Amino acid sequence: MGYNFFKNTKLKDNFRLKLNSFVNSLGSAISDGVNIPFADNDLSYVLKLQHDRIKDKGLTLDMEIYDRDMDTNATVGSEWKDAHYESFVCNEQLGIKRKFSRDGRKVYADNKKSVIYTTITDVTTGIHPDDETISCPNCGTVSTIAQIQGGCPYCGTMYKMDDLFPKVTGCYSLEDVGIAGNEHKVTMRLTIIITGIIFALMPIIFNFPQFLGLLGGENDNIELFLSGILLFPIGLLAGYFLYSIGLLIRMIAVGSSQSSGKWGTIGSRAKFEQRMRQYSPEFSFEYFTSKAISLIKTVVYAKNEQELLFYKGEQIDPWFKDIIDLNYGGALGVLSVKEENGLVTITTDAFFDVLYDAADKIKFKRARFRAVFQRRNDIPIDMGFSMTKIQCPTCGGSYNAVQNKLCPHCGNAYDIVSQDWVLLSLERS
Repeated sequence: MGYNFFKNTKLKDNFRLKLNSFVNSLGSAISDGVNIPFADNDLSYVLKLQHDRIKDKGLTLDMEIYDRDMDTNATVGSEWKDAHYESFVCNEQLGIKRKFSRDGRKVYADNKKSVIYTTITDVTTGIHPDDETISCPNCGTVSTIAQIQGGCPYCGTMYKMDDLFPKVTGCYSLEDVGIAGNEHKVTMRLTIIITGIIFALMPIIFNFPQFLGLLGGENDNIELFLSGILLFPIGLLAGYFLYSIGLLIRMIAVGSSQSSGKWGTIGSRAKFEQRMRQYSPEFSFEYFTSKAISLIKTVVYAKNEQELLFYKGEQIDPWFKDIIDLNYGGALGVLSVKEENGLVTITTDAFFDVLYDAADKIKFKRARFRAVFQRRNDIPIDMGFSMTKIQCPTCGGSYNAVQNKLCPHCGNAYDIVSQDWVLLSLERS
């Protein structure tokens, strides 16, 4: 499995169209609970759980994702693949505007200039017959392939088909310290002009033309006027300098806030892959990070995490049940990698930007979670594996393992640790 960083290449047109459709629907999926197009089942389920959490808290959300630079499309930052699937991490400068209300009263609002990172997974065959029709194997209803990627719209049957790719398998955002296109041009111009005007008015405000010694004449009004004219271009330069300094301070402040506590994650990729690739080249830090984020979010948003097939830990801290938005903070630190009895156990520190409901107030904090994951170390990763559509090895029945800890057909448990990562514990650190 390979990866490339900072390729900065444009996304294929068919991928870009699907990604745009996904991003444009993300706000309504969280706020209104509508189905989101081109998201895989695991991601769709997490978004649904988040919507349900917000609704259960008696909150309503207005959320808008807007384009900060109409001339730039998403670019590919890194990629990785196995024998059957390939994934691309795309990034795009977008804005995220949110308003939470309770009983018609605004309780929280923000508007952040962000970079949204999305992971798109595709089959390596390159065949994408979205408009072709297919008959549901359960109820027989005919739908297009694009329509059934979240399950049959009539009977709800979930089944896996490579034809449903490419699709979005991960998404998170980070506050952007950079400038997208011309979005700061108006602010910069206003700062420069206003500073120039202030400098031009300074002789009148402070009445110091003689102090400048510019003319030495007897007409104070002319001296004031000419002094202002001479000071105006100096003010323009000062305005540009002040704007640049302000922008630099903002970049340092945002960057420092985002990186606080994360320096310990440096070297995690090398630590992880050095240990894991001795068992299989299919192990990838990118895939593991995406999977870890998905598992943590599902446990946090679930009404009862003990009913989840992939969660093997104790009851989580009640504080987690107040979280209404859990956004990956861009850092996952690997603290230890242990192998024993054919199992590998990974202890991590995961960083998130959290919104939580506290005593009728919505609060924001940057949080660090200690999460421990485990899986068999002798079975290659299947990047197409999904907990929402698995087949029982005992009776052969297909079911959604996120919603059913035991097979609903025969009652037997699924050996999930042999197929995918499981979460052993989750706590605040």
